[in-house]
Amino acid sequence: MSDATLHPAPRAAGTPGETGAGRIYIFKRYERFWHWSQAGLIITMLLTGFEVHGSYTLLGFAQAVRLHTLAAWALLLLWAFTIFWQFTTGEWRQYLPTLKKVDAMARYYAWGMFRGAPHPYQKTVQRKHNPLQRLAYLALLAAVSPLIWGSGLLYLFRAFWPQFGLDRWLTLEWVAWAHTAGAFMMLTFFIVHVYLTTTGHTPLAHIKSMITGWEDLEPHGPDPAAAPHADGARTH
Repeated sequence: MSDATLHPAPRAAGTPGETGAGRIYIFKRYERFWHWSQAGLIITMLLTGFEVHGSYTLLGFAQAVRLHTLAAWALLLLWAFTIFWQFTTGEWRQYLPTLKKVDAMARYYAWGMFRGAPHPYQKTVQRKHNPLQRLAYLALLAAVSPLIWGSGLLYLFRAFWPQFGLDRWLTLEWVAWAHTAGAFMMLTFFIVHVYLTTTGHTPLAHIKSMITGWEDLEPHGPDPAAAPHADGARTH
């Protein structure tokens, strides 16, 4: 018996799709970096944004404005790199919406998980997000993000409105209300997102997987999407 058998070399970082001991490596390093960096920046923007709104006093108005603006530019830069990464790696396909199994996921979140029902969706490297998650991300990208970023940039560049005639049909009050509405939508998404991270087989299972990249394989119900025909493929 060789030394390699008795003392196997340490395993390197996981590769997508690698499995072992009831788990699968799903989330890549950049994916995890992007997720936690984005979370930190969004929390910073929410805290400073509501202080700028006058909800409380923590840092002081001027400091809150500076930190809020800095976090916004940092998030835009992060998104630029992430969009490039998504399209060069093909990860953008993870977010294509589908209505397949939406009803099963809705029933599971509504009462199934409280009764110990098996999870109706099994994550894979090719399908990391369940149908409800995909629809939520679509709503975030199609509605909430444009509202927040559009109103935020208009607010930031208020001094340039006259050059483009925007001051004739826009008021700072309406832009501020739109930005605040978007902030409450983002806060709602954040709260729901954090809550759903606790619905794994243990309260911290999903959070742990976004730290390590490894997802524990859970018992799940019948998954038609795992059949030979993929999402959107023809069936006979």
